[in-house]
Amino acid sequence: MSRNGRILVAMSGGIDSTVAAVMLKEQGYEVIGLTMKTWDYATSGGNKKETGCCSLDSINDARAVAVAHGIHHFILDIRDEFGDYVIDNFVDEYMAGRTPNPCVLCNTHIKWSALLKRADKLDCEFIATGHYAKSRLENGRYVISKGVDTSKDQSYVLWGLSPENLARTMLPLGKYRKTEIKELALSWGYDDLVKKSESYEICFIPDNDYRSFLKRKIDNLEELVDGGDYVLTDGTIVGKHKGYPFYTIGQRKGLDIAFGKPMFVVEIDPASNKVVLGEEHHLQRRGMLVKNINLQKYASIPTEGMDVVTKIRYKDKGAMSLITPEIDGNGMNTVFYHGVNAIAPGQSAVWYEGDDVIGGGHIYRSFDVE
Repeated sequence: MSRNGRILVAMSGGIDSTVAAVMLKEQGYEVIGLTMKTWDYATSGGNKKETGCCSLDSINDARAVAVAHGIHHFILDIRDEFGDYVIDNFVDEYMAGRTPNPCVLCNTHIKWSALLKRADKLDCEFIATGHYAKSRLENGRYVISKGVDTSKDQSYVLWGLSPENLARTMLPLGKYRKTEIKELALSWGYDDLVKKSESYEICFIPDNDYRSFLKRKIDNLEELVDGGDYVLTDGTIVGKHKGYPFYTIGQRKGLDIAFGKPMFVVEIDPASNKVVLGEEHHLQRRGMLVKNINLQKYASIPTEGMDVVTKIRYKDKGAMSLITPEIDGNGMNTVFYHGVNAIAPGQSAVWYEGDDVIGGGHIYRSFDVE
């Protein structure tokens, strides 16, 4: 046994997880690598070469690193579990007129669970990933905070992790910038990984065409949803669209209808198959109801509310807001001090106090404030 104990590291074959594993090895941990196979793109009928963390090339890259550094390496096939939960939710959310974030769902309910189950079997006290975020223990609670490299910060996608999961999670890259990670990789001879393109697409949609994916998953989808009305905010019918699941809040391109000025999707009504269009100012909202809450930094939010910075999407800079618990305990109201654009139901809302993640949840609906 090494001097720091045994740790299970999620190795995707990319530069970040590779550096995390080797870094921990050099710090004196007995590192065991685990590569998870979450999706086989060939089974979805796509026409693009499989890329990203689930590809054969990525699995081979992870194994090669493990062999070179004397790291025991395992491959874990979780395609069935992933498909049943993440894919089904992805499809259901679009069919409900919402815009899902499958990466958050996968982290929260699939990857961490799979890592910890295998960690227990391998007598590993901790698990580690290559996320750019930090974690610490404060007042008896584990707190996620932003990584030093704000351009790569991934704290937003970790809001759903439970205190029990955080207690056993190490995030070794949180105190480094991406440039430093590349320098480390080069010093270890991993020039190819530094040059390797990083995929920001959803792992099961490497061609980035979620509409075609939905069509392949649902028989006769186009017949079910085609021909609905485009309507303006005043209810005026202005044309026909291709089906409400194929649109997202804030979308401007691909509407196939001309107005002589920029128009955006401002609302989606699945019950009537209507897509509401408006100008950019129609996208502004002052509030939203957030459900499926997970709190990290605090056990609860005061009934009188709390001032926070709220992010409504991954690359969002965040906006000052007041959060207050719903009286029935079934959600959190978030009211912004200034209107924000394109609040999309289904996406994650994450609340920050400084660099710390207070918690988050799924956006249920947006509303205006008098």
